[in-house]
Amino acid sequence: MIDTRDLGRRPGAMRCYHRDVQLPAGLGVDMMGIPAGDQISLDVRLESVVEGVLVSGTASAPVAGQCARCLDPLVDSLEIELTELFAYPDTATDGSTDPDEVSRVIDGLVDLEPVVRDAILLALPQAPLCSEGCPGLCPECGGKWAELGTDHRHETMDPR
Repeated sequence: MIDTRDLGRRPGAMRCYHRDVQLPAGLGVDMMGIPAGDQISLDVRLESVVEGVLVSGTASAPVAGQCARCLDPLVDSLEIELTELFAYPDTATDGSTDPDEVSRVIDGLVDLEPVVRDAILLALPQAPLCSEGCPGLCPECGGKWAELGTDHRHETMDPR
């Protein structure tokens, strides 16, 4: 939560904020995510506009997971761009949008958690790879193709 009361309702007023937020629980998808206890760094700019507060900036965090082909552990970093309008109560936005369509300023505070969470989840790769050319695993024995060599084969017997 960031307090917007020092911005006032003067269009053009601006403040910059930096926050490091520690995650109590992990955030991610099946193969990749931000582990519990790691931090998300937020560098955001809040600008007062006629309808509310425009939040823009970046969120960055370390991510960990495993390669979708060979299951090797992966460690990387993620940086995403954020842009979200938080509408003031009792403005034209209330009548022209659904309640869940636009974020709202509530008691002078903006809650960045849902915006950051959604942006991170959308930016994470569904099938992360350790390298573009990762050959994966042998379907017969489960060995890594990169370590097995080109002469690796399995005898197949005729089931009759």
